[in-house]
Amino acid sequence: SVCFSGVCGGEFSILRSPQWVVFRDGSWPIPGERIPDVAALTMGFSVEEELPWPGLAVGDLFHRPQATVLVTVKGVDKLPVKGLSYPIDNAVPFSLDSVANAIHTLFSEETPVVLQLAPSEERVYMVGKANAVFEDLSVTLRQLRNRLFQDSSILTSLPLSSLSRNNEADLLFLSELQVLHDIASLLSRHKHLAKDHSPDLYSLELSGLEEVGKRYGEDSQQFKDASQILVDSLQKFADEMFNLYGGNAVVEVVAVKEFNSPLSRKTRSILQASQSTKENPYNLAYPYNYNYSVIFNIVLWMMIGLALAVIVISYNLWNMDPGYDSIIYRMTNQKIRMD
Repeated sequence: SVCFSGVCGGEFSILRSPQWVVFRDGSWPIPGERIPDVAALTMGFSVEEELPWPGLAVGDLFHRPQATVLVTVKGVDKLPVKGLSYPIDNAVPFSLDSVANAIHTLFSEETPVVLQLAPSEERVYMVGKANAVFEDLSVTLRQLRNRLFQDSSILTSLPLSSLSRNNEADLLFLSELQVLHDIASLLSRHKHLAKDHSPDLYSLELSGLEEVGKRYGEDSQQFKDASQILVDSLQKFADEMFNLYGGNAVVEVVAVKEFNSPLSRKTRSILQASQSTKENPYNLAYPYNYNYSVIFNIVLWMMIGLALAVIVISYNLWNMDPGYDSIIYRMTNQKIRMD
């Protein structure tokens, strides 16, 4: 696929998704900074700025996925995974913090799973009542290495090919695959988390393949073997998560060679600002934000309801028969008769 504007630096792939989340087949580039908005929209959350990307259709408004799983793979432009893929325009670093905050705010009384993990950086973010299940998950490099050499690790069943158990880069790569396996394994032992009514979010950042490429070179047999092992593991992980959620989960993969530096992102935004000034020489007002239609509808229908209530009450008061309808006049008439 070819990117005609901007800098294409990766690929956004949909491994599994339910039928009511509709992704169109095409090679439309998606801006890297809008990937979190795609995740938010598929889960039914609103976004601050409209997303004019034709790859995501409206879908069924009454069915939303119970989970979104986004795996970011660094060190490669694309992976030969099964499913729809779209080129990424301007691959800048992104996070799903906005989606995580929306889930935590709206479903704080329930048991949503919010798990954001980057094993190579020992960075983990877990929030919510359900995350006690994932406290046993290996997150530091020492924990990951110890987990690899346990009896139930993936080393007992994974074909290592040209990869070694004694090299740091290989062990980091394999430990990240172990994390994928452990997440699905823990969730399978606590299936009630996948069957509740609160949406779940999994965001994983894998750098092991990048380290293998730096250690052996991207033309090496080790890098080719690692790429194939990673594709197979991602496909297996996607199928397991999809099945655990009863076919109601979106599993996505972002493959990037390397993220553009924040400086280039800032420069691009400055250029966009200068262009927007030239395109708006008359100093027109900015467009309304996404809350405008909501507030407008609330105020409009409240005013209509109040107006109708005033009309109905006034009509009934005007046509009221004092002799029969009003307790005040009825008591007055009886007092007059007694006098």
